[in-house]
Amino acid sequence: MEQSIDYAEVGLIAGLEVHQQLLTDRKMFCHCPARRYTSTHDGEVLRHMRPTLSELGEYDGTALMEFKTRKNIIYLLHEENVCTYEMDDTPPFLVNQQAVDVAIEQCLMLGCDIVDEVHIARKQYLDGSIPTGFQRTAIVGVSGRLPFRGREISITQVSVEEDSCREISDKGHLIVWRTDRLGMPLIETVTGPDLRTPEEVADAILLVGRVCRSTGHVRVGMGASRQDVNVSVRGGRRVEIKGVPKAGWAPALVHGEAVRQVNLLKLRAELHHRGFTTPESIAVEHANVTSLFAQSEMAFLTIAGWERFIKDEQRRPRFELGDGPFTVRAIRIKGLGRTLSWPTQPDCIFAHELAGRIRVIAGLDQRPILIHTEKWPDYHRSLQELRRVRAHLHCNAEDGLLVVWGPEEDTITAANEVRLRYIDAIDGVPNETRQPFADGSSDFERILPGPDRMYPDTDSPPTRVTRERVDGLQAALAPRPWEREARYAAAGVPTSTTYFLIRRGGARLVDAVATKCHAPLKQACVLVGERLKGLRRAGVPVDGVPEERWCELFEAACKQPVLWQACDLLVRAMAAAPEKTVAALVGDHRLGQPPEGWREGVRPLVAAAAGHLFKRAPRHPAPDHADRLFRFAMGLAMRELRGRVPALDVANAIRTEIAAR
Repeated sequence: MEQSIDYAEVGLIAGLEVHQQLLTDRKMFCHCPARRYTSTHDGEVLRHMRPTLSELGEYDGTALMEFKTRKNIIYLLHEENVCTYEMDDTPPFLVNQQAVDVAIEQCLMLGCDIVDEVHIARKQYLDGSIPTGFQRTAIVGVSGRLPFRGREISITQVSVEEDSCREISDKGHLIVWRTDRLGMPLIETVTGPDLRTPEEVADAILLVGRVCRSTGHVRVGMGASRQDVNVSVRGGRRVEIKGVPKAGWAPALVHGEAVRQVNLLKLRAELHHRGFTTPESIAVEHANVTSLFAQSEMAFLTIAGWERFIKDEQRRPRFELGDGPFTVRAIRIKGLGRTLSWPTQPDCIFAHELAGRIRVIAGLDQRPILIHTEKWPDYHRSLQELRRVRAHLHCNAEDGLLVVWGPEEDTITAANEVRLRYIDAIDGVPNETRQPFADGSSDFERILPGPDRMYPDTDSPPTRVTRERVDGLQAALAPRPWEREARYAAAGVPTSTTYFLIRRGGARLVDAVATKCHAPLKQACVLVGERLKGLRRAGVPVDGVPEERWCELFEAACKQPVLWQACDLLVRAMAAAPEKTVAALVGDHRLGQPPEGWREGVRPLVAAAAGHLFKRAPRHPAPDHADRLFRFAMGLAMRELRGRVPALDVANAIRTEIAAR
C-alpha cells in the first residue's frame, strides 16, 4: 500500500486555521487578568455536557458523539484568574475592545474586507474544554490575500474569540481541565485550501505567524500559537489535524494524512468489490467471552489483571470507569477478514482507526486497546483461546474478529463503534478531527463539527466598526512582514536573522534606530537579531533597556566606530544601569579614545606572549610560529584596547613588532 505518494497526482490540498493569543491585560468577556497561569487551584467543579438544538432545530453530529462518551468533567479553579462568567453562572461582560483592535490590525495586514459590525456567535463544544459548552467567537474580516512563494494564499476570514481550558489529564470517562487559559483573547486566521505540499503547509504556518507578530500585539512563547491543519486528497474529505503546536510537525502530519486518505479510498474500493456498499450490509455480532479468558496468559484479559490496572491507575467507579462488571467482549465482523490489517497512515493499520474510536467514545483507553485475529498475540495457549472464541461466535474464514475489555457498558459501546467505523469506510474518508503526535502520526479525536453548532449569542451586543477607528489603526500599523523581508534582504541581512527579528519583535527596534538614528540597517539587524539573542540567553536583561538608550548607542557608535568592538560590554552596562546615558557609560569604561603610548606598550606585550608560548627559543621555529604569536598577543592586547583603539591598528602594530623580532 501507498506510503510514498506524488502529492500532485493524488490531488493533495491543505488549509490552515492559525490561533494566536493576544497581548491584552484582561480576558475576552470578563475582567480577569490574561496570561496568569497557575499550577495550584482553590476549588473544583464537576460538570456533565448535554447537546442542545441549533436555531434550525437540529443536533450537531459532534455534540451527539461527545454525549455518547459520558464524560465526567472537572475544572480546577484559581481565584486569581477565573470568575463566575467562566463557569457560566453570570452573563458575559462587554467584549474586550483591545482584542477587537488587534483583530482589525490583522485584517489590515492581510488586506481583508472589515465588517461594519462585529456580531458575537456561539460555537458549541461538548468536549469539556469550555465550561459553558460553547465558545464565543466573532468574524472581523473576510476575503484577504497573503503573498506566498510567488503566488497568493486566500484568507477566508479573521475572527476574534476566547481561548479554551488547558487539559491536565484524560483517563477513561474523566477529563480534568485547568481554567487559567480559559477566556484569553485569540485571533483565528483561516486560509483557503491553497497549499499543495507538506512543506508549503509548514512555510505558510510560519508566514501567518510572522504576520501576527508584526502587529506587536500578540503573545509569544510555547502555547501562544496553535494551528489546525485541514487536509484532503482527490476523492477524500476534509480532515482537521487539531492543535499542531509547531510548524516543524506539519510536513510529517500532512504527509501521513495524505497517505491515510489514499489508503482509505483503496479500502473503500475493496469493500465495494466484496459487496459492502450500504450500512445494512455491515453486520457485526458480539458476545461476552469473559469466561473463555479466565485463565489466560494475557493478564489484561483476566479479572485479576483488570483489578491491578484499576488499582495502579487509581480509577474509580462512575468517575474514570464506566458502568457494569468487567467484561471481555469478542466482536465478529462478517466477511471483513483481512481488513483489520489494511494499511492506513505510515506504520498504522485499520485496527488503529477502530482503536481510536473505541478510546475516545467508549472510554476504553487501557493499552492495548484491542487485539484482533490478524495480529493475535503469540504465547503458549493463544491459538487454543482464539479457536474457542471463533467457535463461540461461529466465525468462518472470511470473518474478522477483535476483542475488547473493560466495564460491560463500555464494551457494548465499543462494538457499536466498530460497526459505525466500517460504515464510514464504505464511504471512504470520514470527516473528523484528529489529534497530532510528534512522530507525524495522528489519532481520532472527534467527528468534524458542522454548521449546526453555530448560533447567535443573544447575551452580547454588536460592536460597530467605524471608518475613523480603522483609519487610526491603519496609520499606526507596522510594516507587513514581506515588506520588511525585502528591505532587510536588500541590506544583506541573512534570512534567518530577518525571520527571528519579526518573530521575536526585534524588527520594531531595528526600524526605530534605523529611522531615528540613521543607523546602518545591517548592523542594527545583526546586533538586535544575533548578538542580543546570545546575551539574552546568557541572562543579560537586555529587554529592560529603553529605546532611547539603543538610539544613543547607535549614534555614539556611528560617530566613533571603534565602539562597535566594545558593543557587548556597553550592552551589559546598559542592561545593568538603564537609567544611565550611553555617553556616561562610555566615560565610565574609558572607551572611544586611545590611551597614551599604547603603541609603546605593544613591545613588552609581544615579549610576554612569546615567553608564555615558547618557554625555550626553538632551534627550528614551526611554520605557524608567527601566526600563533600574533593571535595570542592580539588577544592580550584587545583586553585592554577593545573599544579604545581600532582592531586593525592594533593588529598592524603587533605584526610590525613580530617582524622586528
